[in-house]
Amino acid sequence: MSKTYIFTSESVTEGHPDKVSDHISDAILDEFLRQDPDSRVAVETLVTANFVVVSGEVTSKGKFDVEKVVRDTIAEIGYDDDALKFDAKTCEVIVKIHLQSSDISQGVTATTGKEQGAGDQGLMFGYATNETGELMPLPISLAHKLTKKLADVRKSKELTWVRPDGKSQVSVMYVDDKPQRIETVVISIQSDPKISNEEIRKQIIDKVIKPVCGNWWHENIKMYINPTGKFEFGGPAADTGLTGRKIIVDSYGGMGRHGGGAFSGKDPSKVDRSACYMCRYVAKNLVAAGLADRCEIQIAYSIGVCQPLSLMVNTFETNKIPEEKIEKILNSHFDMKPASIVSHLKLKRPIYKKTAGYGHFGRNEPEFTWEKTDKAEDLRKAAGL
Repeated sequence: MSKTYIFTSESVTEGHPDKVSDHISDAILDEFLRQDPDSRVAVETLVTANFVVVSGEVTSKGKFDVEKVVRDTIAEIGYDDDALKFDAKTCEVIVKIHLQSSDISQGVTATTGKEQGAGDQGLMFGYATNETGELMPLPISLAHKLTKKLADVRKSKELTWVRPDGKSQVSVMYVDDKPQRIETVVISIQSDPKISNEEIRKQIIDKVIKPVCGNWWHENIKMYINPTGKFEFGGPAADTGLTGRKIIVDSYGGMGRHGGGAFSGKDPSKVDRSACYMCRYVAKNLVAAGLADRCEIQIAYSIGVCQPLSLMVNTFETNKIPEEKIEKILNSHFDMKPASIVSHLKLKRPIYKKTAGYGHFGRNEPEFTWEKTDKAEDLRKAAGL
């Protein structure tokens, strides 16, 4: 008997208040890593009506003007006009950064005869599926492409009325866990007051939704565009933003589980970030190798301990060889110790601001080493496929 359901995922633009916060935190992280690759950074940002607070714990040789990085990042996103009530030039910026706790540091710092321990306890997940070319779930893949397109048409001035804040949501019908068609698309986009709702709808469908949907487009998609009727007042002036509140947007859109740890503002010694990237790398290579159609990897750590406490593989009964054999193959081909993850994925580089918008996974960016499928052939051979 076939199983039919509708699955929905959302994305937000880089001008969404929470994403403004993520961008600022990751921009600061990047600057510390640029000056000192061994920096330990945990930075949180709050944004609201023309006001920014940056706080956190940092141990680094890097020295720079944090406030300038904050203002430059806000301007780059598109908040450079006083009419938006949140302006890079005039917003108040408060910075409260102090040293990392020595109790945490002693468990993480590598010493003679002892490998680097995990920066915290926790559980992390990675996911991959062969339903899209980037091996991501279709709903979150489309949702991210829609919000990225909203930013592109704004920055290129193809649609001059589009403002930085916005959201997308995509609902896809699945039959037997395979995507069949798009059911619903929701777009909420901050706009200039001078444009009518009718014109907003027409231009968003023609310039954003149809191009992004491509072969998935059909005339029966239910579309809700600015469904409240008006979205003129937006951004941090309308809603307070915080680092780390969009963890489902950042990962797999709810398809697959999440350990709860946020990414942005954290250096790679924090396994909340680096181990999630590694789990995606493992899952993606496993699916690319053809060992399964879908795969979820879970790993767990204790603070100060280098060896993972557990590794779990779930292929949702799509595995081509026994899962027990898959686990053995993964253990022999991937080193999941924190220092090994950081080294293999080259995570001490200033690459993180780019991750803060449009998802950390499923993007063909040269810096995103966790998206490579360079282990797929080795896994295929080890599995005897």
